[in-house]
Amino acid sequence: MLSLVIFLPLVAAVVLAVARGLPDAVARWAWVGVTLVEVLLVGVLWARYETPAAGTLAFDEQVEWIPGLGASYHVGLDGLSLPLMALTAVVFAACAVYALRESTRPRSQAALFCFLQTTCLGLFAAADLIVFFLFFDLSIVGMYFAIAGWGHGNAQRSALQFFLYTFLGSLALLLGFIGLYVASGTFDMVALAADPPLVGTGVTGGLVLAAVLVGLAVKTPTVPFHTWLPPAHTDAPAVGSAVLAGVLLKMGTYGFVRIAMPMLPDAWRSFAWVVIAVGVVSVVWGALVALAQTDLKRMVAYTSVNHMGYVVVAVGAAGVVGGSAEEARALAVTGAVTQMVSHGLITGALFLLAGVLHRRAGTYEMSRFGGLAGAAPRYSAMFAVAAFASLGLPGFSGFVAEVQVFAGSIAAVPWTAVALIGILLTAALFLRALQRLLTGSPGEMTASVCDVRGSELVAVAPLLVLATLIGVLPRPLLEVIEPAAQTVVTLVGR
Repeated sequence: MLSLVIFLPLVAAVVLAVARGLPDAVARWAWVGVTLVEVLLVGVLWARYETPAAGTLAFDEQVEWIPGLGASYHVGLDGLSLPLMALTAVVFAACAVYALRESTRPRSQAALFCFLQTTCLGLFAAADLIVFFLFFDLSIVGMYFAIAGWGHGNAQRSALQFFLYTFLGSLALLLGFIGLYVASGTFDMVALAADPPLVGTGVTGGLVLAAVLVGLAVKTPTVPFHTWLPPAHTDAPAVGSAVLAGVLLKMGTYGFVRIAMPMLPDAWRSFAWVVIAVGVVSVVWGALVALAQTDLKRMVAYTSVNHMGYVVVAVGAAGVVGGSAEEARALAVTGAVTQMVSHGLITGALFLLAGVLHRRAGTYEMSRFGGLAGAAPRYSAMFAVAAFASLGLPGFSGFVAEVQVFAGSIAAVPWTAVALIGILLTAALFLRALQRLLTGSPGEMTASVCDVRGSELVAVAPLLVLATLIGVLPRPLLEVIEPAAQTVVTLVGR
């Protein structure tokens, strides 16, 4: 069933691509239908999921693929990957509904995003490094065409910059994967985690980890590898930005907990302080730069650097083994995975809401709006909920994630408390955005902003409802994540 979940969108993409005479409305609704079926199928996987034994995966499927390399088509799920599979299904469904009113080549757009959904699902389910890398690279291709084909502003340049940056990162990642293969003779991720090949090798293990870290850091992105992100988001279509921030950025942070930590535990412990430092800088720098923005979409883009920085701090702290309680480090990793899910839901909603303004007024410049609370009350209510959720207000998923991240990280490495400054700065930037957009006298573009339409409401509201449900009732999510987080910490500390 797992392979069906992964490849159903790809089958739909092929059908949509070759059906040249298909009416636009049918193509749009076909995309919606495929994504809703995916949500249903992932829901079935979640209902049937049982925590696998250490060193195994649920829904495990393996078929020989490239015998000479020892590579196989190997997929499976655990508490790290299942939540991100669910996130992927929900975000793509929201984007499909949001795009019902799009008029620019809807059939091609639907086909491209179905293809892109398969790359995301396949990566999170991958249990072989070659399969992981295949989907990792194909996601770059898909997002390049999404930005270049449906973006605005300087979309061609932004798409090229995105591709070159992230493709360079993927080459570094491939170099690291080859290093693991040379040392072990296998690309199987389960085998590599069970028996790490570079334990005690010092410089060699450090170089392999450095290659893996660079590849994943570009995708995350962390400082100083983040410069491709703001232009890519600013010029991408709303659905492209929602998928990029909501799902694709998680490929980097997921790689930390799935590959770097369990497969290179010695090197990870040695590099942990560097990882923590990069995470703290990303948290503070991302928030400071976001605070300086006047463009709504660029502001939200920089908050992604800030929020992904929390994940990096947590996984770095989990690598500082000496003198720190294992429970605290496991809590940090649990918070990191929860933060990935939370950020995907909330930031996906924020980018779709930013897209509503651009649909109406053709601009993201906050100074040109004002008084939207009176002109567009439903829009204003949803934007306020998304903003408060993103700044970590209690009652939302961001609060649950950040409490776990900082409780675990500070217990392991007390000076990570410096990153708490990022929460204060994030609160300031979102409160200022609320004031600029929703309150005060109407701006020059306010009259052109009608309230959210049905498809926009149906696209955004479920993301915010899920973020609220996780904030109020986090247990169903945490019960899935916690055993896998404990396993990762045990593997790093061995």
